Amino acid sequence: MLSVVLGVLGVALGAVGLLGLQGKLRRNRYVGVRTAAALRDEETFALANRVAGVPNVAAGVVAIVSGAMSFVMADLAVTAGIIGLVGALAIAFAGGIVGSRAAALVPEPVKPKGCGGCACGGGGCSPLAGL
Repeated sequence: MLSVVLGVLGVALGAVGLLGLQGKLRRNRYVGVRTAAALRDEETFALANRVAGVPNVAAGVVAIVSGAMSFVMADLAVTAGIIGLVGALAIAFAGGIVGSRAAALVPEPVKPKGCGGCACGGGGCSPLAGL
């Protein structure tokens, strides 16, 4: 059972890592680096997950290999599985931290002052403003 869980976890981590490396992982609530800095905008999310991609792929490989080892090694199955699980999660967590730090280094976009360039008085940005 532990080897199946590790195999599924490994495939999931590897897939998220590959999508992050390729820039195909879109902002969502479930997978990827989801810190406040990373979720700021689409580009920052892509950067954070590109940075975290290699550690996530490595975590997936660790999970798959330890799952295979726990399947083959009957006498040390639980030990190999637990060590692999902890190692894979630690690598993925470290990748998330690095990705979050990379996202935090991206400067926030400059917001326009006032009402964003519209005529604040007399109707704001409506098409009838100024008539």
